[in-house]
Amino acid sequence: MCPIPYYTTMRQSKDRRQLRYAMVRFAHEHGVKPAARAFHTTPKTVRKWRDRCRPGSLAGLDDLSRAPKHPHGSPTPAQRQRVIDLKIQLPSWGADRLRRDFQIPISEKTIRRIWHQEGLLKRKRRKHTTKRCLRAIKAQWRLFEQIDLDTKDLDDIPELYPQIRRLHLPLVQYTARDVTSGLMFIAYAQERSINCATLFAQMLLAHLTHWGARLDPGRWQTDNGSEFIGSWNARDDSDFTRAVDNNTGRTHHLIPPGAHRWQADVETVHRLIEDEFYEVESFHGRVDFLDKATIYNWWFNVARKNSGKEYQSPWDIIAKRDPKTPRQIALWQPVFLDEIRFPRHHSHPPRGDHVVQYP
Repeated sequence: MCPIPYYTTMRQSKDRRQLRYAMVRFAHEHGVKPAARAFHTTPKTVRKWRDRCRPGSLAGLDDLSRAPKHPHGSPTPAQRQRVIDLKIQLPSWGADRLRRDFQIPISEKTIRRIWHQEGLLKRKRRKHTTKRCLRAIKAQWRLFEQIDLDTKDLDDIPELYPQIRRLHLPLVQYTARDVTSGLMFIAYAQERSINCATLFAQMLLAHLTHWGARLDPGRWQTDNGSEFIGSWNARDDSDFTRAVDNNTGRTHHLIPPGAHRWQADVETVHRLIEDEFYEVESFHGRVDFLDKATIYNWWFNVARKNSGKEYQSPWDIIAKRDPKTPRQIALWQPVFLDEIRFPRHHSHPPRGDHVVQYP
């Protein structure tokens, strides 16, 4: 009698067919039950391999697939084609995102398998591990307690650059984001300038104040770019700083030089808008560009679920925190800042000889 159980031997064997062939030959010579005793298994197992084995060969002694032949959860051809089309249209979106936003009734694993079979999966750079997650702390802040502002170059996006050249689209995006809710506000210009940044801040202040946002006290945080602070050696506050600061506690806060993680909230939306909007949309002109940017801004604020905020949209968070807030606060209208007349203000008389600006 074999001292080692049959299934233990099979798990450790490199060629299972040889052992099964020896068992089948023994069964032909001595019978099924003696073979079962000799190989320390059951007569049912001996009969199974005896019936499968072809005379004089090892054919038929391989393990058969145990996968169901007609699984209930297999995608239909239409579902398969839909996830392929969506991946081609939105290459940066993941399976979880597409399944949630487009109500696809198949699992994430199945979607990824389809993409892998079609060669649509790209190896992505390993995501950075957050050393200190501040989501829980920021969630406790008051709405509009801190607004982060930054600019984004648009001419370094390969999918958008040809349209910029052909249609004279803007080169710079001005972005503001409420850290607590994630509410986003964007505007455009042809260059970085303190005039455009100041105008953007004034328009945003007017919009939020009109719809009842509590902004005082609060922080408006930016980096040390010249569009926010003016010249690095300026002796007075910039126009942007004066537009933001007031005597009720609202201040313009600068991050330390090189501390880009302090602007993580606004940098995140820069990555998202590039993946979800600039890389996938085509435009017919500047008006069409602004219309589509408006729709994206509204969708981001009202409908887009944020996985970093417990799958809530910015408007969901605002409505839960302050139900009296009108929905229009989330319906920001992007503009071309350099097409709006903006007279330059001086905090002091200009020094030395100067020429009056032509009106």
